[in-house]
Amino acid sequence: MAFQPVVLEASQEPPVYLPEKDEQDVYTPEDHVPDGTTPNIETYMYFAKIQRDKEALSARNDAEGGFWSGLISRTFKRSREPDQRSVVSAHSDGKNVAPSSEGGDGVVAEGEYRAASGALRTATWGSVFYLITTDILGPYSTPWAFQQVGYGPGVACFFVFGIMAAYSGFLLWWMFMKLDSERFPIRSFGDLGQRIYGSWFRHVCNILQSLQLVINVGIIILQNGQGLSQMCMFKLCFSVCNIVWTLAGMILGQIRTLQKFGRIANFSVWLNIIVLIMTMAFVANSPPNYVAAGVPAGTIPPPVMTQAINLQPFQTQLEGIMQIVFSYGGAMIFIEFMAEMRRPMDFWKAMAVSQIFIFVVYMFFGLFVYSYQGQYVVNPANQGISTYGLQTATNAISLTAGLIAAALYGNIGVKVIYNNIFVELFGFPQLTVTWGKYYFAICVIVYWSIAFVIGSAIPQFSNLSSLVAAVCIFQFSYTFPPFMILGYCMQVDATKGDREFDVNNPDAHRVDTWRDLSRWKRACTYQLCRVPWRQI
Repeated sequence: MAFQPVVLEASQEPPVYLPEKDEQDVYTPEDHVPDGTTPNIETYMYFAKIQRDKEALSARNDAEGGFWSGLISRTFKRSREPDQRSVVSAHSDGKNVAPSSEGGDGVVAEGEYRAASGALRTATWGSVFYLITTDILGPYSTPWAFQQVGYGPGVACFFVFGIMAAYSGFLLWWMFMKLDSERFPIRSFGDLGQRIYGSWFRHVCNILQSLQLVINVGIIILQNGQGLSQMCMFKLCFSVCNIVWTLAGMILGQIRTLQKFGRIANFSVWLNIIVLIMTMAFVANSPPNYVAAGVPAGTIPPPVMTQAINLQPFQTQLEGIMQIVFSYGGAMIFIEFMAEMRRPMDFWKAMAVSQIFIFVVYMFFGLFVYSYQGQYVVNPANQGISTYGLQTATNAISLTAGLIAAALYGNIGVKVIYNNIFVELFGFPQLTVTWGKYYFAICVIVYWSIAFVIGSAIPQFSNLSSLVAAVCIFQFSYTFPPFMILGYCMQVDATKGDREFDVNNPDAHRVDTWRDLSRWKRACTYQLCRVPWRQI
């Protein structure tokens, strides 16, 4: 399809943004369309092209300020250039207005929608790197996965699943770049799915994503509860241990923006690294925790054994493989990360660096601990340390890192549920307005309460994490992205025979519809004959 060039007249104001303190003054609908129609994929791509051109221009302006200063700004600092522009231009662009749900007589200019959408985009790729590693970096289950399948299958699965997860992340980034804009922002995995397959696929994504996120929070509550119980030498009720971390999560979960989460995510990543180093040092110089591994008291345990291939029943091996899948379970919230980036085009940098970092850490840590503890590996690995003082030290640090990761899951989970259920179905205010922030605080408390019930009702760490990996994570990391890129490319290829796209009349350029065989023929023939690699 052909994209029309964007030209700003001398009297026309440039696109505008609002600073964070003014966000609550503007109402931002999910998909504002001036004439009330549903946009087609050509419309999404048209405005996405404009958005990417503007971001590229902003990147060039940063580069003019010097290489090193521009690099540091793009990597770690929040971009403030758009925030300095006058918000008056948002009110001057009053050609298309729409009623506000906050007041029956209020109107909001089209420019204000773009301003509020841009105000939410503040994260840099450096902060997103820490968010991704906080999201996925939890290699404490990797030694247990090696114990279930052995060296050979474990290394092979980690390598293959890592490559496939990186490829899926690249597909999500590529589709986001083609379909997202400030006029029609993509805020969640379900939003991206809807633009390709419609509302039914969005509902499927939102249900699975919400389920995975709340179970993830429950798993971390359970893991932290186990750690606190060990620190107390099992003298404190296990449910009370879980309640302590639930209350802590309710407090930390009040942070709304991912940019602010990026600051504590940096701290969390280094806490995880410290725990990994300490765990490896301790398991290399102390015997395994035979009691935690299930060895009866008073018996002499057999020597540590490791295997190249562990021939166990299929169900046991599958649980180990699902732990590997769980390790690469971050793709479901990649879209949320990109949605809050000032320049989403830089997301691939954060994803590439974090995936390499995670892959190296997982492999080295898993192989190291399994080599020293063999069949006595405990999940999570740091709780397999036999010396109480050393075990307590790692627990104390990992509990803090786990709480930060759980708060991140809860932040995304609450936003998905709030935007897709409370805002759409019940007319609740957006999160950018004052009352929306109050409702968000209440939802965080309810969300963590539900996660506490799940974690306490199924106190089996390995089984619960394997379940969520099989039902949810596998779909978001390995099934949905190839399925979505196939649908996207088929729609784009079907436009090859259409006339030139006109944004003022977005449906007039099509020569046929999906009810006609000719459109399906163009879509399927081009896919099968010219780009088969997209279907792998």
